[in-house]
Parts: sequence; C-alpha cells; structure tokens
Amino acid sequence: MAYHMIFRFRQPRRRFELASQFVMSDQSRAKKSVFGERSAGEEVQEAGVSSAVDIISAIEFDNSGNHLATGDRGGRVVLFERTDTNNSSGTRRELEEADYPLRHPEFRYKTEFQSHDPEFDYLKSLEIEEKINKIRWCQTANGALFLLSTNDKTIKFWKVQDKKIKKICDMNSDPSRAIGNGTIASSSNSNITSSCLVNGGVSEVNNSLCTDFSLPPGGISSLRLPVVTSHESSPMARCRRVYAHAHDYHINSISNNSDGETFISADDLRINLWNLEISNQSFNIVDVKPAKMEDLSEVITSAEFHPTHCNMLAYSSSKGSIRLIDLRQSALCDSHSKLFEEPEQAGPKSFFTEIIASVSDIKFAKEGRYLLSRDYMTLKLWDINMDAGPVATFQVHEYLKPKLCDLYENDSIFDKFECCISGNGLRAATGSYSNLFRVFGVAPGSTETATLEASRNPMRRHVPIPSRPSRTLSSITRVVSRGSESPGVDGNTNALDYTTKLLHLAWHPNENSIACAAANSLYMYYA
Repeated sequence: MAYHMIFRFRQPRRRFELASQFVMSDQSRAKKSVFGERSAGEEVQEAGVSSAVDIISAIEFDNSGNHLATGDRGGRVVLFERTDTNNSSGTRRELEEADYPLRHPEFRYKTEFQSHDPEFDYLKSLEIEEKINKIRWCQTANGALFLLSTNDKTIKFWKVQDKKIKKICDMNSDPSRAIGNGTIASSSNSNITSSCLVNGGVSEVNNSLCTDFSLPPGGISSLRLPVVTSHESSPMARCRRVYAHAHDYHINSISNNSDGETFISADDLRINLWNLEISNQSFNIVDVKPAKMEDLSEVITSAEFHPTHCNMLAYSSSKGSIRLIDLRQSALCDSHSKLFEEPEQAGPKSFFTEIIASVSDIKFAKEGRYLLSRDYMTLKLWDINMDAGPVATFQVHEYLKPKLCDLYENDSIFDKFECCISGNGLRAATGSYSNLFRVFGVAPGSTETATLEASRNPMRRHVPIPSRPSRTLSSITRVVSRGSESPGVDGNTNALDYTTKLLHLAWHPNENSIACAAANSLYMYYA
C-alpha cells in the first residue's frame, strides 16, 4: 500500500482541492489491483477482463468521518482510516488568522476483505455477480467496526476488529547450550538412558516405556521451550450474519435506522425491514408489484431512512416521485404520508421525458428536514414540510438535452448518478461525465458552484462562479476548459467522454471533504 499526498493549499476561499490519492496493490490476488489514476493509454476494460473488477461501485463514510469504505465490482470491500489529528478549535478563518497550521483530512489504507463471491441461482438459471451495490456503516461497539454490504441478492453484516498477532519469538534458554529442538545438552544428560528419545519418543529396540528417567541435580537448565508473545495488531474482518433469499429482484438500496437495531433493503418492487440480529426473517413494508405485471408503471429506485426519526423513510420511483411513509400507520405501507413530485409542465412530452425524470438517488440532510434527489439531468432539494415542489433545482448538465438520442443509443441515459450533501446542509455534490463532479451551494440565496475533474489536477476544468448558478448552466458550460490548447466543453459537448463517468461520491459528515470514485481511482477533495 502506497499513500501519496499530492498537494495541500491554505486558501481563505472555499475552493475544493485534491487532498490525496490512494494507490494500492494486492499481492494476495493473481492480478494486480490498483486504486489510483490510470497511466496514459491504460484503459479499464469491461466485464470479462480482469481489470474490470477493480472499478469502484460503492463508497461511504462512517458517522464519525474517521473511516471510509469502498466496494468494487470484484466483491471486495476496502477500508481506509483517518490518520491526522486535529487538536485545534475554531473556524478555518480564525485558524488562518492565528497562523495555525491547517491540516486537511489524511486517510490511509486499513484493510480489505472479500465480501461477496459470484453465485449461480440454479432455480432461475441466473448468474449473480459479486459487485458491491451499497455499503452502509453501523454503530461501533467495543472498538470494533460494523458495516453492511450487499450485491444484487445477498446482504452481509461484517465486523472488523483489530486482533493481536501472536508469534513464537524466542526460546527460554540459550540455543548454544541445547542440541536440536527440545533435546538436552550433553553436559546435562548423563543420567538419562539412551532408550528415551527426543520429545518423549520411545526406542524401537526396547518398544516399551522408559521408566528409569531421572533429572540431574538442580534440574535441566537447557530445556528449550517456545515463548509466545503478542506483536502488533492487525485488522480482521468476520462475517457475522448473512441476509439472503428475501429479494426476487436486484437490491438497489440499503439504509440503517436511527434506532441502531433495524435496516431496510429495497429492490425494484419491494422494501423489506430487517433486524440486525435476525437474519432468517424480514418484514415486507412496501410492495408496489401489481397483480398483473403488464400493469406495472413504475419501480423503486432508491430508499433511505430518516436520520433522526426511526419511524420515517423515503423512497423514490422511476417516475420522478418521492414518497415519505410512516411506519406507525400500518404494517404494510401501501399509502404514503407525503408525495413529492414536480408539477407537471404543460406542453408536449418526448420519448425521453419519463426516462430522464427517473430518480437515481436520494439523500436526507443531516438534520432530516431537507431531502436531496438526483435524476438524470438535475439535482433537486426538497423540504419535507412542503410537498408542492422542490425548493431548489440545479441543472447538472443541461447541455446534454440535444444529445439524448445518442445517449439512449449507447445506454448512457440509464446511468445512475449518486448525490451527497454536506454535514451542515449548505452544499451538495453530484457527478457527471468526463469524470467531472459539480458542487452547488444549496443554502437560501447562495450562488456557489464549482465544477472539478477527478484527476491529479482537479482545476484543469475550473468554472467561475456565475450570477445565478442554481437555475441555468448554459453560460457555464461554454467556459469549461481543459488547459489552454484543448477544446472546452461547449454547447455541442464535443469534449465530453461518456465512457468516463463519476457515479459514486460521498461527503464527509463533519467537514468539507468529498471522496469520489472515478473508475478504479479514489480521490479525496477538501475545501
């Protein structure tokens, strides 16, 4: 494991800079696994080629922000831990004025384990790939870390704890005074008969037990015994429980409850409620499957528990709506408490209207009042106390609208981009193509916006702050550039690379730090 610090800035303005990049090689695997930027000409190929399993498919901070977990298409979960210590107090500006040495978050590789393996469902003749779809951290206990990981069908509950490695480091006597392992030096074995062998063996000639064994006066000082000592600790992962055979369709979401005892798992048509201690039983709380599959009009795309109210959860659908349900109303939540959807706009609808309206991810803000959602074209902020419409809409890549036919032909229109919101609820971020990600200020009246590229030089694609960034980005996209010589991303989107997309990212719960995954690379940004 090699940990490379790229650079660090001390700037009074809130600008995201690349903090660190992780490069890791796994000697235990037959192939070389790398978390780092690809060299020139190196490509991450599609499934069936060994490098495809290294593509990161899930990323998540724990509640403290001291640990970061990533999952990949190969079924591995890799954990990173924070190494820097922050002994200072005060705001960033106060520390800068006091000339206090600011430090950005520093993470290092902790451990990794194989969470899921490829399986085959013989009843359905269906191959179940090992790709990690979601990772969620659970409450820590007794110094151990707990997390949930899932692929398309099976959820696993993991415990990661540091174990002391015990080794035989020395013997209890000087080796020069002994002969062999456990034999006795010639100066001390004059009274021992030759029929007794090493380690209690018996001579084949006598074929009987040795009965005339006697210790010399003062005992045998040169008898060698191993000494077991505890050396450094090493993190060990152990699967505590397996939650299987509860979903007929692919699992797209898992979410922990604030009570610390239950969690939900969602597939296309159902949401199940689990108890962490019970792996062979779950309760179906949402079922949108119609009596006839021909009548199916929408599917569940994401589900999330409320961060503070254990009885509330939200789930999104492929029609662009978000439903808030209360578990206290009924055991099977067929009806919702609130429905969040954008008012239907007048005018003709195209073939792509419903496709781009599908919500790919939802996230609650830390305090629980606001809800962030991402569809293909926009990022929306909702107030759960107001169901008339979103309180803010941010255009992520409005310039792609003329290219929807091409995006449909290459299936890019079905890409599922995740979103995240800062711990203080003032900023939100989501990904785009060409390994770009957008950061928006979501506070009332905020005009903050930034476009960065997940690379060693994130400011190659720098976007100045316009006057009204939260409503239109047509003026922004014309000035995004990659250096002075290469063409920028203009209205024709000539410079966009649809094969490189930033789907997964996570915001640190307490600081302005973002971890994002681009193919098999993991990048950390801080403000």
